[in-house]
Amino acid sequence: MSDSPTVVLVHGAFADGASFARVAAQLLADGTKVLVPAGPNRSLVGDAAYIASVVRQIEGPVLLVGHSYGGAVITVAGVEENVVGLVYLAGYALDEGESLGELQGRFPDSPLAQALAYSQFPVDGSDEPGTDVSVDIAKFPEIFAPDVDPEVARVLAVSQRPLAGVAFAQPASAAAWKTKPAWGIVASSDIVINPDVERFGYERAQMKVTEVDSSHLLMLSHPDEVVGVIREALASVAA
Repeated sequence: MSDSPTVVLVHGAFADGASFARVAAQLLADGTKVLVPAGPNRSLVGDAAYIASVVRQIEGPVLLVGHSYGGAVITVAGVEENVVGLVYLAGYALDEGESLGELQGRFPDSPLAQALAYSQFPVDGSDEPGTDVSVDIAKFPEIFAPDVDPEVARVLAVSQRPLAGVAFAQPASAAAWKTKPAWGIVASSDIVINPDVERFGYERAQMKVTEVDSSHLLMLSHPDEVVGVIREALASVAA
């Protein structure tokens, strides 16, 4: 087995693996092994199971990095034996038995709540359609990516990976931060997730916390700071 951790970058809702492009490029230039799987965004249970299956197939230790909803995913998937650490980027650090809706409901809504759009999708084996949640395309740049290059933000707006509505109510079956070291970055100018939601989860988990004056997509607007925290986590778990 390799002793050098593989960094697995887990995207959140309304985004995809491309949101990690600037971070992945720097890590690869470092010689770090990187994997950016495409999360299904269908349910917290299913998404965590999928990421866990990816992790199990990696030889050697894994550092999981989750953005936004991806934070909830790594909270559950992070209990895999070869996961050596967790990094949260403007993410949800749920407790065991807690859902996204429960955690977020303890704090005032962010402007995202008024910018969501809903559509239906077919569900295998059911006559009832599922509900996909995304961000209104016209509002996406100002809500999701106000400090990202406007041309890039326009492309991101029309290439969103929606999140199935069921994911908001599903409780986390585990909280990996209870047994694994964790780091968290608060995006202090976030208007997608209330920054206090991020702070609360990180402080509860007793993480090493960094604050960055950034919008929600801090991987694209502040990649140097994000990579700096990932490098710190890599050095710590290696030691």
